[in-house]
Amino acid sequence: MQGNNKTAAVVVTLVVGLLVGGGIGYMTGNNKDGGDGGQANNASSQSTDTKAAGLRVLLNNLNAQHADVASGVLRAGYDGSDQFAPSAKALDVNSVALSKSVGSVYGPEAEAKFLEIWRSHITFFVDYTVASKAGDQAGMDKAVQNLDGYVSAISDLLGGATGLPKDAVAQLIAEHVGLLKSTLDKHVAGDHDASYMAQQATRDQITTKIADTLAGAIVKQKPEAF
Repeated sequence: MQGNNKTAAVVVTLVVGLLVGGGIGYMTGNNKDGGDGGQANNASSQSTDTKAAGLRVLLNNLNAQHADVASGVLRAGYDGSDQFAPSAKALDVNSVALSKSVGSVYGPEAEAKFLEIWRSHITFFVDYTVASKAGDQAGMDKAVQNLDGYVSAISDLLGGATGLPKDAVAQLIAEHVGLLKSTLDKHVAGDHDASYMAQQATRDQITTKIADTLAGAIVKQKPEAF
């Protein structure tokens, strides 16, 4: 049963990456008001010997990895580096693992749907990178339009699975997409320091906002498991 709980945790990681926008993480059990109740909740959330804490750690680690590997893939793709192929392969291995985790909780149809949507946003980012390299503004605009469609699709999936409001999830995912895009844009501009700062911001956002929000939603949805 514990293995299943961990699997359920991984589901929410998509967001991956990974999955952007703000504060619903603090609507699902992350209340940090100044009262005694807030302190009690904060102390409980910081405990490392609970299943809920383990879920949060797992999601944070997976989402941080997604942000870092994806950033490396985009830079390598733009530079024409021989690191692009192996790094892209590593990113897809993670995508498949995430889809299998989804399938173990929601079944093979959900597994296939998730993998289709998740892979699509990686493809759209590669399209954006190729167009950026070529100075093709129309191609860049088309990739951004496709990424907007991804935000809607993955928000439908995640909102339906976790019970979170779709609009709130979409806000978070859209912010993530914007931050990851900025990582490449800064690299293209030759501002490598800013590119790595954007990568750090991407990692921070996907962990403290997306991962924490999703972990809180799963724990609330499945209290008997945590």
